[in-house]
Amino acid sequence: MAADDVPRWPDVPPRQGQRRRRETRQRHGIGRPSAIVIGAGLAGYSWLAAGTVPFTRNALLIVLLPGAVLGAIAYGRPPKRIPPPDSLDVTGFSYWAIAVAALFEWEASGFRDGSPWWHPALTGLIDPELGARPVKAAGILIWLLAGWALVRR
Repeated sequence: MAADDVPRWPDVPPRQGQRRRRETRQRHGIGRPSAIVIGAGLAGYSWLAAGTVPFTRNALLIVLLPGAVLGAIAYGRPPKRIPPPDSLDVTGFSYWAIAVAALFEWEASGFRDGSPWWHPALTGLIDPELGARPVKAAGILIWLLAGWALVRR
């Protein structure tokens, strides 16, 4: 990867990271019971969000609410920055660039061609899978957890 040689927390030795997380949880009062309650709340929210009809006011609000909360957290408590690596891993970067370019080309050509049956767009392939409420709720939960992971970095 591009930053394999850069430690995630440069000011903390590798073994002290677990102790630091435990101390942070104790200081903020976040233990296993509250983590279970938060997890249940997120699962319930994603189940509720999965039940909304797409492209409606309720669907818009249910997407904007977590975005606004995470944006406020990120703005109010900016993370400590990780120093950039000395050099870029060109091989790892090129793998990601090729994958992103291929997915972009696939979606763009499907949009341009009207997404024929013999060359469907990626969104056309995944839409039937997201029709089931449990799958849609799992996708929303993953989206929420990914947003939280980006904010707490």
